[in-house]
Amino acid sequence: MSELRENAPLLDSYLSYFESARTPFTIPGHKQRTSQIDADLGAVVDSDIPLYGGLDEIKLTNQTLRKAESLAAKLWGADYARFSTGGSTHANQAIVLALGAPGEKVAVSRTAHRSILSALVLAGLEPIWMVPTIDTTTGVPIGISVEELARALKQEPIAVLLTEPGYLGTLSDLPALIELAHEQQVPVIVDAAWGGHFGFHNELPNHVIALGADALITSVHKALPGYSASALLIAQGKYLDLDRLEQSFETTHTTSPAGAPLASIDGVRALLQLRGTELIAKLLDNVIHFKNIVQSEFALPIFLYPFDFPAGRFDPTKIVLRVQQLGASGVEIEKELQSAGIRVEMADRDTIVFLATLADRREDFDALSDVLIPILKRHQEQRRESATALSWSVVPERAISMREAYFSKTVMVEATDAVGRISADLIAPYPPGVAVVAPGEVLTKTIIDGLAASKKAGVRIAYATDSTLKQYRVVL
Repeated sequence: MSELRENAPLLDSYLSYFESARTPFTIPGHKQRTSQIDADLGAVVDSDIPLYGGLDEIKLTNQTLRKAESLAAKLWGADYARFSTGGSTHANQAIVLALGAPGEKVAVSRTAHRSILSALVLAGLEPIWMVPTIDTTTGVPIGISVEELARALKQEPIAVLLTEPGYLGTLSDLPALIELAHEQQVPVIVDAAWGGHFGFHNELPNHVIALGADALITSVHKALPGYSASALLIAQGKYLDLDRLEQSFETTHTTSPAGAPLASIDGVRALLQLRGTELIAKLLDNVIHFKNIVQSEFALPIFLYPFDFPAGRFDPTKIVLRVQQLGASGVEIEKELQSAGIRVEMADRDTIVFLATLADRREDFDALSDVLIPILKRHQEQRRESATALSWSVVPERAISMREAYFSKTVMVEATDAVGRISADLIAPYPPGVAVVAPGEVLTKTIIDGLAASKKAGVRIAYATDSTLKQYRVVL
């Protein structure tokens, strides 16, 4: 048995299932032998096993999941850990539902993911929006300032919800923010979906539990090599009610969790514990190697680097290409990369994000640079000034609560007639899924013109009732 398997009880249970003879008369209905009916369908479903009657007995006799979650809590130095098969979306919704009663206020970073906003609607909590500071040189949001949090705390929120790191790899001054919130005994919850690797190498920022945060939510399938829709919720009990959090987690989670995502979370935890420093060191070396090769072909700096920001406030594994430095269109470059078989995490007019993880090899980066450099040279024109993306720059104008807007009667109106009306939709460029307008907020000319321009440039606009943006759904 491998060292990783020896240290990962869920992973071991998953693999052991297929090493023993079983005749299941339980769900799932494919019985791991659908290939006998159809080979193609079987190729998809026959490796699927459930938690109940798969990773553990139907009655959870062995408590395998609890053992694995306890190991995760210990590794992150926390009181509580839960594994989710519903992604960070589920974990965000669970913790928001556990915070307070409808009508109470929470301070929320405007860079929050859509799942946080949906959770606020479900819980009936009212957001006090905190707007990030924008770096004037790069146009990138660099987090919530201490002054912005202090302003929000004057309105007596019951919790602070941050998104760290941001989609482009930047971070707030988290120790200062956590200290300020805790002075008023207000818990700090951090959606760290893109920072699951933090804390396992001294050249990376530390994870937020180590910095004193009360909860950390992270995806295990983004920066880490876990199964899709796998996520980890870590929490401390000083300022959070862990019993209520457990209730909220179970209320919002599936009662039939799939085994593979759970086993992958456990396996990734063990991987970080046993080899995290070694694997992240290799990743850092590969990212630096790739950036140096590409950058050497161009005079102006075309990537974001740690030295562009205050110390410890940028993820050095993040590859963010600033194509406006070349006068090029990120969307057009993305199309050429796709034609060459390369997919990018995000592309808009000024920026391309390449997601690098522990699973990438040196030859993958070399193949990317071989394709990317000539494409960039073909598209190179006159440098443009940095423009802050719409998701980072809009200051919301609240008219009614999100919950009220969500349950209101609505009507579709032409885009030209929507200015000044109250949006019933959450609308966001995707990725990253950060709201430009949320339910209950006023649709301004800046928002409508900006969304139209983003769509025209080739950016996908998500969650709008009319994806063409010819019409908007507004509150009657």
